[in-house]
Amino acid sequence: MADLGQIVKAYDVRGVYPDQLDDRLVELFGAAFVEVTGATAIVVGHDMRPSSPHLSASFAKGAVRRGADATLIGLCSTDQLYYASGALDLPGAMFTASHNPAQYNGIKMCRAGAAPVGQDTGLAEIRELVETWLTEGPPEDAAKPGTITQRDTLTDYAAHLLSLVDLSANRPLKVVVDAGNGMGGHTVPTVFAGLAVDLVPMYFELDGTFPNHEANPLDPRNIVDLQARVLSEGADLGLAFDGDADRCFVVDERGRGVSPSAITALVAERELAKHPGGTVIHNLITSLSVPEVVREHGGNPVRTRVGHSFIKAEMARTGAIFGGEHSAHYYFREFWNADTGMLAALHVLAALGGQSGPLSELVASYDRYAGSGEINSTVDDQQARLAAVRNAFADREDVTFDDLDGLTVTTPEWWFNLRASNTEPLLRLNVEARDEPTMAKVRDETLALIRS
Repeated sequence: MADLGQIVKAYDVRGVYPDQLDDRLVELFGAAFVEVTGATAIVVGHDMRPSSPHLSASFAKGAVRRGADATLIGLCSTDQLYYASGALDLPGAMFTASHNPAQYNGIKMCRAGAAPVGQDTGLAEIRELVETWLTEGPPEDAAKPGTITQRDTLTDYAAHLLSLVDLSANRPLKVVVDAGNGMGGHTVPTVFAGLAVDLVPMYFELDGTFPNHEANPLDPRNIVDLQARVLSEGADLGLAFDGDADRCFVVDERGRGVSPSAITALVAERELAKHPGGTVIHNLITSLSVPEVVREHGGNPVRTRVGHSFIKAEMARTGAIFGGEHSAHYYFREFWNADTGMLAALHVLAALGGQSGPLSELVASYDRYAGSGEINSTVDDQQARLAAVRNAFADREDVTFDDLDGLTVTTPEWWFNLRASNTEPLLRLNVEARDEPTMAKVRDETLALIRS
């Protein structure tokens, strides 16, 4: 029997195909999804991985056998699936393993209006049903099975995004886009059509084996080609999307990466101009510059744990206009509180194209501190190492501790967060300080404690 503990994660289902995740199992997930959400109709999409089309069809089959109608939108980005869920007001399922290697696949699920499905919002119940059916046999078919229809949502998705950002007065921009052989190669041409953009495409061929590099732009190794191309083309900026194109990473005209925190601050300022006094969500790993910029422009910053389910819950609770994470996930109230890297990219194009300076100058005011980026350490005992780090800093002056998500240690000159991975024997460290030497000192001291 399949070990669901290995594939049902905090926010989604993800595993190796077909060893951990196959068509029979996915059909049960489709049936359980309908059972838990009470859906009478759902929408299903998939990425470019070789296993995605038939896995999404199996999920739809399970839903139909439980009496729900299924609308198949075919190839799409994850945020395009969220668009369909929001616009059609239907629960949805997206087949993708995001930036994971080619042998993986997975399911991201949401309720109607793109509301998240995670461990605390239905995923645990879905897992329990599937485990029961694996042991006792599948459920009986509904007296009246549902129907399957197909629908193209790409044009409507693009039109919705473009209605949220005014690019009409933009100066022409030369933009290099690295789709990483992922779904950005499907969505970017339609979204960018008609814009004042000279598009230089890289790796737009849909290929779930990722022949050029992993589709994970947060790993510096995967944006080397983009950085070189921006320089060789004399482009104004570069954009890199992950495999399912829900995250977007930005490179400036010098070929240097722009931190997701700087992009969060930039977009927050623009959203606050439209919605004065609004609330902006940021997770505790984003730079201190984010809440500073939000306050400077009359907004209310709210800090959350890391993870899209926490961001989306706070977005809904507070009525926030925007949210951003250090991982290049960006959430918009006008997009059903869901994350869309494409909309963030359009904001960057609008901000840059609406003035005459280069991107590096535009984002300089948002990039105020020295950051380490996320550093992973493999450890035998996560809690013991966390305790050792806490004890090492406990007696120092002006130190405060925060346990919202892992351990956050803060002083007037620096802060760091150390938190355990949910799926691997890792501790993840992020350090920020007022200058580079201080950041390096705190980083190296903390890493020595973790790895001793």
